Amino acid sequence: MQGAFNSQKQAEADKDFFNIHLYMKQAWKQQSDGIWLYVEQAAEGYLDKPYRQRVYHLTQLPDGRFSSKVYSFDNALSYAGDWKKKSPLETMTPTDLKLREGCAVFLRWDEKNQSYSGETDAKKCSSKLRGATYATSKVIVFEDRIESWDQGFDAADKQVWGAIKSGYVFDRQG
Repeated sequence: MQGAFNSQKQAEADKDFFNIHLYMKQAWKQQSDGIWLYVEQAAEGYLDKPYRQRVYHLTQLPDGRFSSKVYSFDNALSYAGDWKKKSPLETMTPTDLKLREGCAVFLRWDEKNQSYSGETDAKKCSSKLRGATYATSKVIVFEDRIESWDQGFDAADKQVWGAIKSGYVFDRQG
């Protein structure tokens, strides 16, 4: 999952999608309780002002799946561009993070498609963004790309934010 990705090809082919840059880099390599990834998303032209900054904590579960817990943190914009550093988020530790309860994505290996795929548990990830009461995430991780579909829904289960017809396709850039 580590690397630099963008959705430029998708945005060029379909005006309903924006060119979004996605960066993931391991933080706190000394931690032995799984892999911690600093994640940053920004629209083309606004790379210095990411609209989403999170930390994912990846661990393998006894049933073979992987759990990707999602965390937020204070003063996120002060860390914009930290993915460029050898050791991102070096001025904080996992204890500085806030777990986004119910927002973990559970990934399973799909032999047929040679990918990891998974999603959040239905309606458990609370959200207040643009009138939403909950959010969902569906993710497929391939060697050369990540497909991600994040959506927010109100109390009546009406979608209020996120892509409508499909998820974003982030092609690996490096």
